[in-house]
Amino acid sequence: MNSVKEKRVIISGVNLTEGGILSILQDCLFSLSKLNQSYKLKIILLVHKKELVQEYLDSFTVYEYPKVKSSWFRRLYFEFIYSKKISNQLKPDLWISLHDITPNVNCKFQVVYCHNSSSFYKLPLKEGWLNFKEILFNFFYKHLFRINIKKNKFVIVQQNWLREEFEKRYGVKTIVAYPELNVNDQVNNTVINDNVAKKKYTFFYPSFPRVFKNFEVLFNAINQISAKRDDFELLVTISGNENRYSRYIFNKFKGIENVKFLGKINREEVQDYYVKCDSLLFPSKLESWGLPLSEFKPLGKPIIVADLPYAHETVGDYPFVKYFDANSVDDLTRCIDAAITGNLKFTKSKIIQPKQPFFNNWDDLLQFLIVESNVNILKLDNYQI
Repeated sequence: MNSVKEKRVIISGVNLTEGGILSILQDCLFSLSKLNQSYKLKIILLVHKKELVQEYLDSFTVYEYPKVKSSWFRRLYFEFIYSKKISNQLKPDLWISLHDITPNVNCKFQVVYCHNSSSFYKLPLKEGWLNFKEILFNFFYKHLFRINIKKNKFVIVQQNWLREEFEKRYGVKTIVAYPELNVNDQVNNTVINDNVAKKKYTFFYPSFPRVFKNFEVLFNAINQISAKRDDFELLVTISGNENRYSRYIFNKFKGIENVKFLGKINREEVQDYYVKCDSLLFPSKLESWGLPLSEFKPLGKPIIVADLPYAHETVGDYPFVKYFDANSVDDLTRCIDAAITGNLKFTKSKIIQPKQPFFNNWDDLLQFLIVESNVNILKLDNYQI
């Protein structure tokens, strides 16, 4: 009988509570639950609340820290002081932090997953005035990333352009790990047939109003087209009440009759609008991934997207994409007008393959980290992922 000691893996996700960032934690734990059948591991979770990981309470050791997210002081205290105490008590062999900041811990092999890309956006002065908090946040995050970052064996990012930025700015080793996407490729034909009968060509842009989402270029283009035609509409998921930037955008462009301000909508409604619209517009200047692009592709309808590295990597090989200059109102105007008239000429695109280490699923990523950290002391040969 093998008496190899259990190896300890700590997953820190105290700041992940909802939406896409919570799915990072959920996907990670789902893969770990499978790996736990193959490796002799003691998995310890540090989370906001235990109810977020209810299905793992019996198989993993779970500690909750509900107050950490209540203020930046509590968050930084947890990362830089309290996490050190945790590591000294639990003595982990592998520490995986899933929320950008590298904690101060005693662990020979630690990694951090960085999913916030905003600190790499060069904010123009005008945009900074519209959202001064964005300037402070970007500056704050830029330096938060730097603290302890070289203690990591790897920094995990979602795209190749982020890898290049992290390596250039911080001089660290990186892993590109694409997010796992549960994209529904089953389309309701009845709904689409109803959509064909519409009189107006419909564009959809689902996005929260932040300055780098590029609403001003989009609305200026829509304004130009509205002056000569009325057979289209643009649906956006802002109301004008979210922040200073959205109030500015709403007050400046609310007179355009072709624009419908939907406000915040839920996940099911977003999916419904994907099916009902004719094209996805995505002018954003900054994304760590750009989830709507992946969600929309299975519908096989036109995507008009900013000609930027994140978009090329997310869209990959797709025959119905048109890239435009993210700073050019005229270029976007031409693309929108061509889509309405059925004359949009698509851009040839291709899959971008990042250099190694690169993974497109959590199973392979976590197995790599376990092997690299020498945690795989005992492996059951009769199990494969």
